Amino acid sequence: MFTSENVVKKNVSPLCQLVKNEPNLLSFLKDGDLVEAKLLKKTNRIAYFDLGKFGTGIVSGNELSNAKNTVKELKEGEVISAKIINVENDDSYVELSLAGAHRQKNWQEIKEIKETDEAIPVKIIGANSGGLMAEINNIRAFLPVSQLSGEHYPRVEDADKTKILEELKKLVGQEISVKIIDFNPRANKLIISEREAMEQNLKDIVSQYKVGDVIEGIVSGVADFGVFIRFVDNPSIEGLVHISELDHCIIDNPKEIVKIDEVIKVKIVEIKNSQISLSLKALKSNPWDTATDNFKEGQEVKGLVYKFTPFGAYVNLEHGLQGLIHVSEFGSLDKMKEQMKLKENYKFIIESIKSEDKRIVLKFKK
Repeated sequence: MFTSENVVKKNVSPLCQLVKNEPNLLSFLKDGDLVEAKLLKKTNRIAYFDLGKFGTGIVSGNELSNAKNTVKELKEGEVISAKIINVENDDSYVELSLAGAHRQKNWQEIKEIKETDEAIPVKIIGANSGGLMAEINNIRAFLPVSQLSGEHYPRVEDADKTKILEELKKLVGQEISVKIIDFNPRANKLIISEREAMEQNLKDIVSQYKVGDVIEGIVSGVADFGVFIRFVDNPSIEGLVHISELDHCIIDNPKEIVKIDEVIKVKIVEIKNSQISLSLKALKSNPWDTATDNFKEGQEVKGLVYKFTPFGAYVNLEHGLQGLIHVSEFGSLDKMKEQMKLKENYKFIIESIKSEDKRIVLKFKK
């Protein structure tokens, strides 16, 4: 067996001697391989390692500087993973990297975690408007906003990035459970998901419900695209009422219909994986079913200008209905706004009613 003494003092490479007996031995090694290396001896300039049948490896120069603390704590006879960066140098030693090996081993462990599909706890160490940062095995991981659970998803109106960041910063320092969903060592990319970690548990709970069920929920969040509802009987479940499912009329802001912490009843209209889509309007009588009973073509009506659009304006009428007056009647949107003001009442004539299309066309009565 080769000792640290004959390796260092005589400058004899066991690898060189082994290769004479086994000419094809080097073919078993290649740059980037990980090997188990036992420390033989360390000096200020070189650390020598026993690589078994592959001979002696060394860590020197920048690699020694990069692994300074690791080598300092390592005792003779201890075994550590090392990465081959040169199969055979001019002195017939195998050149090693401890820092590179440590990082490669960390990526290997990340690969194994991904393959087992297990959820792991991480501590949030930073945030930006796009998501959160954490570390797994000393490798920076990114958790996009889209991969947050419903509990932690920032409910911000108008997708204001400043407000989103404020909400995300509240999670810094917290520990959450995540799954690894994508990684690329070469690009130094590691993407994690809280939503995926909760998926299986949610699937089991969500399986208790079916489309058509009416549930009681608490309004837990309001966004410009809809309303989040937390189930009263299962607070871990949160569904979404899309803005189009809040009412039979066009709604500009969900806050016109509900408010935070309000308890309401909603109907389940779709279950996809663990995502539940809800409807509030499904529990309301449809005013379009009786539209022709309440209004007739040619009838004069009073209505409130609710919303301007590039093609005209929506007008709120009685009986929970809306009419549309086209911009062509005024020549342009600017001229329309000169004659009608938002949130003010005016007189109109009903030009046509099409209940099946949920459409009432209005004419302006000057």
